[in-house]
Amino acid sequence: MDGLWASTRKFVISVTGDQNVWMLEAFVVVFLTALVALILSRILRRLEDKANLSKTLWDDALIGSLRRPAHWAVWVFGLSSAATIAARHSESIILQSIDHLRYLGVIGIVTWFLIGFISRAERNFMDPTYCQKPMDRTTAVAIGKLLRISVIITAVLIVLQYFDVKISGILAFGGIGGIAVGFAAKDLLANFFGGLMIYLDRPFAVGDWIRSPDKNIEGVVEDIGWRLTRIRTFDKRPLYVPNSTFTQIAVENPSRMTNRRIYETIGVRYDDGEKVEAIVRDVRAMLAEHEEIDSNLTLIVNFNAFASSSLDFFVYCFTKTTDWVRFHEIKQDVLLRILNIVESHGAECAFPTRTLHIPERMHLDAAVSEPAKA
Repeated sequence: MDGLWASTRKFVISVTGDQNVWMLEAFVVVFLTALVALILSRILRRLEDKANLSKTLWDDALIGSLRRPAHWAVWVFGLSSAATIAARHSESIILQSIDHLRYLGVIGIVTWFLIGFISRAERNFMDPTYCQKPMDRTTAVAIGKLLRISVIITAVLIVLQYFDVKISGILAFGGIGGIAVGFAAKDLLANFFGGLMIYLDRPFAVGDWIRSPDKNIEGVVEDIGWRLTRIRTFDKRPLYVPNSTFTQIAVENPSRMTNRRIYETIGVRYDDGEKVEAIVRDVRAMLAEHEEIDSNLTLIVNFNAFASSSLDFFVYCFTKTTDWVRFHEIKQDVLLRILNIVESHGAECAFPTRTLHIPERMHLDAAVSEPAKA
């Protein structure tokens, strides 16, 4: 790049024959910079259009994240070269620091490109358009955060080293200060490591319905941060739970169940005792043939109790679906079919009743009749 500007300067001098042409030279450099930036921008835009058609994970992320940083990189080099030309004829402190500013600009653009590339790759890994088996959101977000933090820390250390700042001293100071900070911010660190354990163990992910029998926590996970996990309760209230809480409580994840269970007890009248066996047999057959009941799992229909007002049999089976709304539709259909079976046998479902037995009328004895004689 510097060779191009030097050649440009020699050409301008040879044409004008004037040694004091630095303003015209700087103008030519800016003009060429704009021209190169325009051409590069169009080339990268066409490459991005082709990359979007291919639906390949890496080229989409690379071209998409490169276009704007590359455009600004051309401007950084061009404007810094024009400023270098001006600096030869100026005593401005700012112009004398062009090399430092150029270096910082390059580091900033490279960091910008890497962060953008990581973010686009993270989205592509979660998109079924780019991956046959998309990565779950929790893992992708965790890896993306770690990589972006690593890039930022590396960029800061490179800048500090460029300005002759002793990194070893900073690290030593950080180690000593870390002990004090650790005692002062132990809850913050506990939440950080709690979040790390969630990312590693993955007891739940974003979008899962979770609940805790130990705490009053139930809802859908919306976000897992480094300090807090945001849960949307079923009455649509946001619930913010410190990550350290999940290291001390049991968490149930209904979203990962394979089936939903129907477990109901039905009672018929004692007067219909001779019909119970046939009712139980027909209910079992109905469930075995039901298209929404998983017959490969446990299916039980048995008479099991002499209750105070009924003869009870229970139904134990599993639906194929785990969807909450669909499950209740299937359960309703099963219960209605059971009711129809009971009624088809001329029986009735029992309800709490009480029978009052009245003894036969007692005869009045002589002690009662004596007053009548009187």
